[in-house]
Amino acid sequence: MHSLPHTNKKNVVGWAPAQRFLFPIAIMFMLGQGPTYAQNQNDYLASFDADGDKRVSLDEFQRAMSWAFEQMDKNGDGVLSPEEQLVPKAKTFTLKEHHDRLAIQFGKQDRNHDGFLSAKELAAPPQM
Repeated sequence: MHSLPHTNKKNVVGWAPAQRFLFPIAIMFMLGQGPTYAQNQNDYLASFDADGDKRVSLDEFQRAMSWAFEQMDKNGDGVLSPEEQLVPKAKTFTLKEHHDRLAIQFGKQDRNHDGFLSAKELAAPPQM
């Protein structure tokens, strides 16, 4: 079982920036405020696949993976300020920065390098 990190005046100690961002998203899911949980790979793919072509483009991936960012961005300015995040002293970051990180992740998930994610690639554990 993971425990919550302790904090100091500057930051959440012992967590990488991605973990500090994902922590509030995890809380939102635990509280039932996230998208519906998919029952299998095909359902999961369908939740990303806006055009119904049975594969996920970078744009579709970024849109689906930006849901929590958009929920947290209360004023809709495309910037998550420290006040909009649930982490004390969080660094401000933009939707563009978020999309840039997602593009890197998409590239790692796209194992066959065809520019799309299959159901299997999408459901695979994130590649580091």
